[in-house]
Amino acid sequence: MKPVMSTCRQARVLPARTISAAVLSLAFVGAAAAQNPAIQWDEIAVTAGLNANQTLSPGSSAAGTLAIYLAYAHLAMFNAVNAVDHRFHSYGPEIAAPPGASPEAATIAAAYYTLLNYLPDQAPYLGAQYSASLAAIPEGSAKSSGIHVGQDAANTIISLRANDGLGAAVPYSYPSVPTAGIWIPTPPDFSGPRTPWAAQMTPFTMSGPSQFLPDEPPPDLSSTQWADDYNQVKTLGALNSSIRTAQQSEIGLFWIENTSRQYARAFRALAIARNLNLSDSSRFFAILFTSFSDAIIGCWNAKYHFSFWRPVTAIQNGAIDGNPDTVPDPSWKPLGITTPNHPEYPAAHGCITGSVANALKGLFGTPNVALTVSSTVTNTTHTFTSVDDLEKEVEMARIYAGFHYHHSLVQGFVLGHHVANQVVGNFFQPLSKGNQ
Repeated sequence: MKPVMSTCRQARVLPARTISAAVLSLAFVGAAAAQNPAIQWDEIAVTAGLNANQTLSPGSSAAGTLAIYLAYAHLAMFNAVNAVDHRFHSYGPEIAAPPGASPEAATIAAAYYTLLNYLPDQAPYLGAQYSASLAAIPEGSAKSSGIHVGQDAANTIISLRANDGLGAAVPYSYPSVPTAGIWIPTPPDFSGPRTPWAAQMTPFTMSGPSQFLPDEPPPDLSSTQWADDYNQVKTLGALNSSIRTAQQSEIGLFWIENTSRQYARAFRALAIARNLNLSDSSRFFAILFTSFSDAIIGCWNAKYHFSFWRPVTAIQNGAIDGNPDTVPDPSWKPLGITTPNHPEYPAAHGCITGSVANALKGLFGTPNVALTVSSTVTNTTHTFTSVDDLEKEVEMARIYAGFHYHHSLVQGFVLGHHVANQVVGNFFQPLSKGNQ
């Protein structure tokens, strides 16, 4: 059977007492972001998305759809900047820009008008941020031309993504009682399935939502692999686990923050640490959040295709799977308390982190990318020296939290890798010098 103790290398964890130093560094980050509107408007987009109250469909929320809103905004920003400096192939149709147009004004307007379209209830907040951002740019034809370029970029993305399935009413049925291997709503909230429409949404770069559907289904419930996965999460992911260490508990809880917000903070810090200019940072964010969003679409397509049950359901009802090595525990609860309300296989954080890891590796030409991630759940910071270490920690984190099985994480990473490899290899490519 699979060992229950992880031997993977853990990232360095900064305890809560180091947060004061982190606050000082955030002041620098804020100042740097203010000089780069792609970074600044990433943070604004996150705030607007989390605060919005859009009613898309049952099981949907603006916060739950945050990565997709960020992809819309960053694609518009990328196209706006690229229309001015002509360094990369655009996403969709080329946008015309008059000579001398301000790329900063174009970026700000692209983000503002895109977000305003998708998050109309955030108009007061977005309007205030728009005015403040533009106030830093001197008045003149460069500014006014840039604003028009940004509006065109926003309208292009909005037109390209019209009727893409965002918030569509997609029915999904499930058993009313625990059934071996089949997802049902989980305690303590027993909420209905989240964003089933994402499973059928038009992707940004994939040929279809199922392009990277895992070749392997979840383990057969009579198999040793299933029993191993079951017993690993049962032991390491239990709320009252006597085997999980304090550090492992911190890791499990660290990663239960809203994933889009958590990674967006890390991406902004990385863009600043790498001293990326406006053109490079706009491409950086576009690649990351396009990969992120297509990983979600591909992952949700697989989730609702396989409809596999969560550990809390399986462990509380272990006897119904017919496997003699899966002893039930009706009182079992996960460390993370509230299991995400969608089917288990493959693991979403595996899909997302796999896409992030390979996108970063493709962007910088090496897996050895230093990344600092913080968590508002644990108030700690984890520092990684490579994306491989990031994946190793996230893999175990979802088991420590009691949310996923090992095989689901492995397949999630595979899906995310495929998505990011396609994005980095086929989109946002540099133009040849003769075309610039």
